Amino acid sequence: MSAPAVSVDELEALIREGVPLVGNYGITIEQLGAGTVRMKLPYNDSFVRPGGTVTGPAMFGLADVALYAAVLSLIGRVELAVTTSMTINFLRRPAPVAITADCRILKMGKRLAYGEVLLFSEGDPEPVAHATGTYSIPPHEPVTLAVSGYHSPDAE
Repeated sequence: MSAPAVSVDELEALIREGVPLVGNYGITIEQLGAGTVRMKLPYNDSFVRPGGTVTGPAMFGLADVALYAAVLSLIGRVELAVTTSMTINFLRRPAPVAITADCRILKMGKRLAYGEVLLFSEGDPEPVAHATGTYSIPPHEPVTLAVSGYHSPDAE
């Protein structure tokens, strides 16, 4: 597998500066590969809703920015890649602890990327949510490799 097309430091800075709403959540990248990322949303009292559970909007923001990072890990710093659709299914009540997102790109095309994200409460091996989403990719240099094995015809 090839190295990611952007560094952890570059992605974290881009998330903080380019996506300030979610960037202010304090999300960090724990692992980054070509087409994969593991991110952590730290626990914060402002993310807890009545009933003592982490809010859906905080988890959705984590899932969306994880997919963004996974896409950029394959195509480089193409900042105008944007979400075209995203669905999240909340599977279980998350504990009021940090949330981890494991994301992978399932299909990378020239104009669209499709991936999935599993969210976990810290210390619990069972997922609390599952998200899938599609990102639109603006014109840029050709993508030559993706986790799915896609190879750009222009790369040969």
